[in-house]
Amino acid sequence: MKTREALPLLADVSSFQWGMVTTAQAKILGVSRADLARMARAGHLVRLAHGVYRDAGAPIDEFEDLRAAWLSTEPRLTADRRLARRERGVVISGLSAAELHRVGDLRADRHEFTTPERRQTQRPELHYRQRELDPADVTMVEGLPTTTLERTIVDLIEERTDFSLVADLYRDAARRTRLDTERLALRLSPLAARTGFSAGDGESVLARLEKEAGLDLSTLARQIAMTDKLAFEVSSEFLEKFSIAELLSEEQLDNLRAALRAIGESVEKQVSASLAPALIEFSKSIEASGLTSIEPAGLGSAIEALSSVSDMSRRHVRKDE
Repeated sequence: MKTREALPLLADVSSFQWGMVTTAQAKILGVSRADLARMARAGHLVRLAHGVYRDAGAPIDEFEDLRAAWLSTEPRLTADRRLARRERGVVISGLSAAELHRVGDLRADRHEFTTPERRQTQRPELHYRQRELDPADVTMVEGLPTTTLERTIVDLIEERTDFSLVADLYRDAARRTRLDTERLALRLSPLAARTGFSAGDGESVLARLEKEAGLDLSTLARQIAMTDKLAFEVSSEFLEKFSIAELLSEEQLDNLRAALRAIGESVEKQVSASLAPALIEFSKSIEASGLTSIEPAGLGSAIEALSSVSDMSRRHVRKDE
């Protein structure tokens, strides 16, 4: 087929597949392998992977190699038909899924997929694992069917990936989104025995993950306590949820009331002792100027007024009682 005839036909398919088309899809359109090779030599197409080409004018994608590999796993079907099948088709999983989710420091040296039926391939860049996936274990990432973060973590542990590296991935994932830890513990249950715990004890596997990731409660509490400002903010937020009566026992409340009374009495004595001499001198200066002097009763009233702060403390205590 001539190039000017073939290119529009290919574009009808590639425009819905990130600018890509497979040789099997091209064949259905009447475009042969030889035609594709000729258009690639002329610069109209770029060969990406076994049986997959990209329109030379299409933008280069960060996950282009993975997209091309995914298309090549079912080359006759268009992407829209395959995406409608989700978990019933080829799903990106393992380290490839971790890369798509952008979590952890692990990098895939091959493209990993999960399929409901057993598959074999001689292509070293592809790896299949067989599993019937629950619909809840599949999500869309970068436009591709991908195992969820929870399922991805379980798959990596099942593949015996270094546990500390999986813990790093778990920490990244937990910081980015709210993980379904209940589902994760359930999925980890079959792997508990191989990770050194009692059979079926997925909760313990999850606890180890959290501890190695630094996300267990004890580690978080220590980290908060090491930062004064953060510790203060956390404490304030927590204490605002409660009244004094909810935080203290009756005995503690009685002790608090007694302490407030003692503080009030002490403040009254200190105010009287510190201000009385000054008021007496002030009264003498008024007498010397020929004005009416301050009566002793008036002096007592002034001191009493200045000591009202202690009365306020006592009233607050009585109100609590």
